[in-house]
Parts: sequence; C-alpha cells; structure tokens
Amino acid sequence: MLTDPFFYAMAVPAVVLMGLAKGGFAGVGAIAMPLLALAISPVKAAAILLPILILQDVVGVWAFRRSWDRGVLALMIPTAGIGILLGYLLAAQVSATVVLGVLGAISIVFALHRLWRMRGGGVEAPKDAPPALGAALGVAAGFTSQIAHAGQPPFQMWVLPKNLAPPVLVGTTAIFFATVNWLKVPAYLALGQFTRENLMTAAALAPVAIVSTLAGVWLVRRIRPDRFYLAIYILMILVGGQLLWEAFNA
Repeated sequence: MLTDPFFYAMAVPAVVLMGLAKGGFAGVGAIAMPLLALAISPVKAAAILLPILILQDVVGVWAFRRSWDRGVLALMIPTAGIGILLGYLLAAQVSATVVLGVLGAISIVFALHRLWRMRGGGVEAPKDAPPALGAALGVAAGFTSQIAHAGQPPFQMWVLPKNLAPPVLVGTTAIFFATVNWLKVPAYLALGQFTRENLMTAAALAPVAIVSTLAGVWLVRRIRPDRFYLAIYILMILVGGQLLWEAFNA
C-alpha cells in the first residue's frame, strides 16, 4: 500500500469528491484523477480509482436496474469499448508525460464545458441526430473515461436531447458507466496496474468513498450547490493547467 503523505493529502479529498458525485453532485468527481496525478503517474492513479468506482456503481445499478433506455446503451456501450481500446493504446505506447498532458487537457476542457453549462450554454446533439454521431460520442466517452474517468460530457451530449424520464436517464447513465468501468479492467490488467500495492491502496480509500457517497445523498438535499460547483470547476482548471505545465517541462 502507498504510504506517501502527499499522495493521501491528494487522494482523500479526491475520493471524497468522487463519492459526493455519486451521491448527487454530478460532475465534481472528475477532479479526482487530476488531483491524484499531482502525486503519482496518471495511469497508476486511474488504476487505484477504478475499483472504487466499480464498488460505487453497485448502488446506482441496483437502484435503477429496471429503468434504462435500450437504444442508448446498445449504441454507446460497444463504441465506448473502441474508445477504451484507444485510451489503452495511448497509455501503452507513449510516455507517462504524454498521458499527463492529455489528462491536463481533458481536465480543462471538462471544467470549461461544465462552467458553460452552468451559464446556460452547452453543445448537444440534435434530437434526430444520426446514429453515427452517437457512435462517435460513444468513442469519445470511452476514451476520456479510460484516460481520466471523465466520460460524462460526450455521453450527455448524446443522451440529454432525448428528454428521457428522470429515472430512465439516471438508470441509463448508471448502467452505461458501470459497464464502461468493467470494460476498462482488462486494459488496466494489460498495463500491469492492478498490483498488490495499488489494490491495497484502493481498499484503504474505499471506506472514504462509501461514507462520502452517503454524505452526498444527504447534502445534495440541504445546500445550494452552485458555488460549490463553481469552486470545483475553477480548481479543476488550475490543476489541469499544472498538469500541462509539468508535461511540457518534463
């Protein structure tokens, strides 16, 4: 298990935010990967977070197992698999510095997209968009999920215009990302990242994730999230900028 104090100084708030995201503060968990990448390699960080994400997915899938859209999942899960493969090939064929730079760029774009949506903007696929666009967004969701556990923006661009009933939207999202997270397991096995050290570190952080998920369910009904989201996304831009700086000066 990792013992570096700086790692845990980054990991504990990262996992807390990831738990809050699962508990209702959608999107804030995307900062977990950039924070961990300040302390360890991005591929190692992603491998530590993946078992925690899979554990958290169980609750969402069970709660909404009867509410999901077959068409969305049939199109986006296979294409997300292609994106995961591309993300794996990137991590396997290039240096950690390149992955760090890609992670920094994804972090900044994700945060800017979220801030734009908070101001009423956003780019979405037309309701009658051709399936080819949905397939492309599925590939993008798989790729960004493999590299940064941040596949929500491409997924939402395709799904939100369909105006699914809220339980169906939540259920479809939960099942999609639970499946995507399991599809990422072979890639991280092939990268040799499911080491005893990484798995023990993930196990040590899992209770933090569970407690913070429950806290998110409780807090989301009691506080105004707008300022919280604003602070998180600004922080995400700053952290992403730091990762890009490190990548270009490595």
